[in-house]
Amino acid sequence: MAQRIYVAGTCDTKLAELAYVRDCIAATGAEATLVDLSTTGEGTGADTAARDVAAHHPEGADAVFTGDRGSAVSAMARAFERFVLSRDDLAGLIGLGGSGGTALITPAMRALPVGVPKLMVSTVASGNVAPYVGPSDVTMMYSVTDVAGLNRISRRILANAAGAIAGMARATPPEVADTPAVGLTMFGVTTACVNQTVERLGPGYDCLVFHATGTGGQSMEKLVKSGLVEGVIDTTTTEICDLLFGGVFPATEDRLGAVARTGVPYVGSVGALDMVNFGAPDTVPDRYKGRTFYEHNPQVTLMRTTADENTRMGRWLGARLNACDGPVRVLLPEGGVSALDAPGAPFEDATARAALFDALEAELAQTDTRRLVRLPHHINDPAFADALVAAYREITTGGR
Repeated sequence: MAQRIYVAGTCDTKLAELAYVRDCIAATGAEATLVDLSTTGEGTGADTAARDVAAHHPEGADAVFTGDRGSAVSAMARAFERFVLSRDDLAGLIGLGGSGGTALITPAMRALPVGVPKLMVSTVASGNVAPYVGPSDVTMMYSVTDVAGLNRISRRILANAAGAIAGMARATPPEVADTPAVGLTMFGVTTACVNQTVERLGPGYDCLVFHATGTGGQSMEKLVKSGLVEGVIDTTTTEICDLLFGGVFPATEDRLGAVARTGVPYVGSVGALDMVNFGAPDTVPDRYKGRTFYEHNPQVTLMRTTADENTRMGRWLGARLNACDGPVRVLLPEGGVSALDAPGAPFEDATARAALFDALEAELAQTDTRRLVRLPHHINDPAFADALVAAYREITTGGR
């Protein structure tokens, strides 16, 4: 079937702009189709009518056209997500909108596989776009003027967007070696560990390194869910700190959920569980006054986790790992869990480490396939990287 670019938006308010983008895409030689997401039922001029999209809602089109804008937009977003996942000719997706349109369209973009071109032209693209992009590869483009009519500015912006999505859809990715993909998590304070691990894995693996900033872990697990990652070396689980204690780089409650549901081989550790991340010093919550802090840079303040907090994290992590029925190895670096948790370093705290390790070991239900190993090394020691790679080879290739 011919591949085409889908142009999405609410035709009852933005038909001229949407049709302009569709025509600009067609002018490049690419196929384009306009999809109406109007929740009023009054949109016209689209190739796919709003009611046809709404019919993909699990409860049918009537669940969308309720007359209440808030519930209608949420329902249409759900219907549109199911609609795009049902397409077998989608080469790319571009959307236009303000805050409401962006919230309506981007869930469908996030649901598409990583690598499928996704471009959102939005009035809110110059602000915090994390809620719209999430762990996916959505490209956000600021519309400069409102998406409310064609003018000398909007025509240029929208033409650029049309050219961008057409170019992305036509681009042919370079061929890569057919090697197993491994997901690895890294933070600045565990960089040495991960770099050594990648080096030891060698050219026989395609190593995908994710920055553990909240969305990094989500992105890795999205690829696990999609079957694009065949195993995980989750050295740096620091996002758990921010989830449990209010930091700025939190995991979701579903951290390790994709690993549990797919059963992919998993080697994990406790990298950077010694720190909670905040912004500038004046952003640290008052309840944490008197704690041990380290200024990573003027915009990032790190707080040392206590023994009680480490006990809580150990139990949380152990419970999540107990849900993983695939092969699991958990390696604990008794010499320190980050570059700041080392002899003479600002976050050195043997008591907090022991609390973490003891709680995790007590919570984890060890079996023939799920095992915990304590090692006398610091997480950034070469010997710890050796152990990570050996454990990964053991559960994926029988040690070869």
